[in-house]
Amino acid sequence: MADAGRQSFTDKMSSSMKPDTQKSMTESMGDKMKGMGDSVASTLQPESQKSTTQQVGDSMSGNSNENQDSMMNKMKNAVGMGDN
Repeated sequence: MADAGRQSFTDKMSSSMKPDTQKSMTESMGDKMKGMGDSVASTLQPESQKSTTQQVGDSMSGNSNENQDSMMNKMKNAVGMGDN
């Protein structure tokens, strides 16, 4: 379960797995805004104040305070769905 004020893990997963080409313009923009807001919240929230679940979720989605590619992006790149 995500910390209060953060995007749920289910929403992140479903948004990231659906290609942008299959999303409506409104859906695509909404997903990007939610993701950007969650990324900012992740960066501003110190790791010491995050629940263990949120730390794991952030590290998998790339929203941690570390500068490394997310596990989700690595999986998407491995199956040819990534941006790289």
